[in-house]
Amino acid sequence: MYPFTYSRATDVADAVRDKAGHDGSAYVGGGTNLIDLMKMNVEQPAHLVNVAKLPLSKIEDLPNGGLRLGATATNSDTAWNEQVKARYPVLNQAILAGASPQLRNAATNGGNLMQRTRCYYFYDIATPCNKREPGSGCSAIGGFNRVCGILGTSEACIATHPSDMCVALAALAPTVRVSGPHGERSIAFEDFHRLPGDQPELDNTLTEGELITSLDLPEKGFAKHFAYLKLRDRHSYAFALVSVAVGLEMDGDTITEARLALGGVAHKPWRDQSAEQLLKGQPATAETFGRVAAHVVANAVGRGSNDFKIELARRAIVRALKQAAEGQQVAGDVYLGGQ
Repeated sequence: MYPFTYSRATDVADAVRDKAGHDGSAYVGGGTNLIDLMKMNVEQPAHLVNVAKLPLSKIEDLPNGGLRLGATATNSDTAWNEQVKARYPVLNQAILAGASPQLRNAATNGGNLMQRTRCYYFYDIATPCNKREPGSGCSAIGGFNRVCGILGTSEACIATHPSDMCVALAALAPTVRVSGPHGERSIAFEDFHRLPGDQPELDNTLTEGELITSLDLPEKGFAKHFAYLKLRDRHSYAFALVSVAVGLEMDGDTITEARLALGGVAHKPWRDQSAEQLLKGQPATAETFGRVAAHVVANAVGRGSNDFKIELARRAIVRALKQAAEGQQVAGDVYLGGQ
């Protein structure tokens, strides 16, 4: 055990002020990831600012036709919200594919974006890890890297982002609203998370002291043609080896607009806009889907134990696109049984 102080913020300004007044502090909402990191001595904040009770839990319509998801709304409340279910079903499915009911009841929307990798070496403080200790090396490269990334990696880090919710969000392209010591700003979701480069310790583009206040979804939710496919080792309470979120607009059998994002393959939710352009105007056929899937994984790099992910991702993309095009509103979850 190590000592730390704790406070509960009453409003956003109070939270930002409190964090700024304590060196080495951290915000905590549901605590479903941070508390584990503290127990494992991966993170040791000197002060915790509890933001769970801030008035940011509403899910409400926006004037532009979109939907605002409050940062402190729980994952469960978000998934089962009638508006989310009806207008953004890919988000509903992605959230329900993650964690367990108990964790979803505690985890917050803002915290979901902030959760850290589940790379084995990040959690093992006896091993080198550039994300945990910059400059120490990446044990996953040349080590057991079955869960690690195949896209957008670097020689400094091959860790993946663990979220399911964020994969659907990458496809839906919301705006992340934040508040900090220098005021409020909005961040496009695609710009929120980072690739590792030579600074893998930085997961996102937030500046010191900034707090997520909401996620603003656009009006378009791809409610008719969508899919969320998650491939994992066991049927529940397991992170994705590969996941795929798809949203399509169709005119007959022709794809007029597409969104495609992958999870379990990169340091951030991996949206491939070039693949989306390849789908646009094309017939919804196995040939089209195969060509697009091959394009997505063309630059994928395996590191030994995770080589299988390249073919797994290719097949998952084809399957998810087929499900979305056919309007198959089924639970897209596959158990690999320890592949």
